[in-house]
Amino acid sequence: MSNSLLPFCRSQYGACVLNMMTVGALLLSTATPVTAEWSATGGGSLFYTDDTALFSATRHSSLDGDPSQPVLDVSRTGVGSDMVFEPTIRVMKYLPSSYGQTAFIFRARGFIYAVNPEFSQANLHVEAVHAFNPKTTIHMRYFTTPGQLLGQTEVHETDLPQDMRVTSNLGAIRLDHRLSEHFEVQLYGRAGIRRYNEPFHQRNTLLWTVGPHLIWHMTHHTRMVFGYHYERGLSEGRHEVELHDDASYVHHFAAVSFETRLMEHLDLELDFHYERNNFTSGIPEDERNGGHENIYQGNGRLFYQLTDKTTLMLTVQRANRRQNFLQTHDHNTNVSAGLIYRF
Repeated sequence: MSNSLLPFCRSQYGACVLNMMTVGALLLSTATPVTAEWSATGGGSLFYTDDTALFSATRHSSLDGDPSQPVLDVSRTGVGSDMVFEPTIRVMKYLPSSYGQTAFIFRARGFIYAVNPEFSQANLHVEAVHAFNPKTTIHMRYFTTPGQLLGQTEVHETDLPQDMRVTSNLGAIRLDHRLSEHFEVQLYGRAGIRRYNEPFHQRNTLLWTVGPHLIWHMTHHTRMVFGYHYERGLSEGRHEVELHDDASYVHHFAAVSFETRLMEHLDLELDFHYERNNFTSGIPEDERNGGHENIYQGNGRLFYQLTDKTTLMLTVQRANRRQNFLQTHDHNTNVSAGLIYRF
């Protein structure tokens, strides 16, 4: 794979939007043919996190991730810090056709916790990307995280703490179009369901998301990405008033990122996210009635290309979460070092 695809290959580790317009141009341009039908990227990072229960949500927060992943309030979990190993592998296969070029992408990522192994989890992505021409590309993606542990909380009927687990099955579609040399627009939508284990079945949630992204290619090696998502989630708890646990919500997610090449072989990515969760429960006894949550997150990543196939990456993340109905102010800091290898 050519070095011009490096931002696409490494973006599985960062929070940036995939620059698939570049991939579409490479797939379709006769001047830059694809030299192999298969390609693969793998790697891993070792993280220190100061909050085990919030680590996954912070890592998934991005325009092409799962920013509305549910969490339990840290004061209810009290798990503390941990070391987390994050292995990732991505495999792509290119298929030419008379209607353009198609790439099928499979990606698997895991979080393996050292001190709290019960929080270890895996998530899978399957994606099809079709480039109609050098300016227009469509993405279709399926994402799942089976049996993810969120932490322990009380069950309504017994007031005894039990593990809360959720399985997310989400499908997404994104249309990319290059408007000019400097600007690219993306239209994003997704829908899916989150299913909880039986003691918390009332939190099973249907959700859908829509939003635009704008990419400003400032120079050949510098760009900015702006994005906004509106999401609506409807939980089964809204029909089970006696449980006082309606997790329905309206989610607003806004992100801006800056990506640039500082010098040869050294790239920098910075991004900032703001999330607002407005809980829509109408049950008077529900603690979420009239509640909301604000989340601020900043990410910084450095990529240093050691060889043609190996890249070193350093990551720092900081997220602050505040809920008005529990009067909590929680934070999560993650720091890591890792390697990316292109086969």
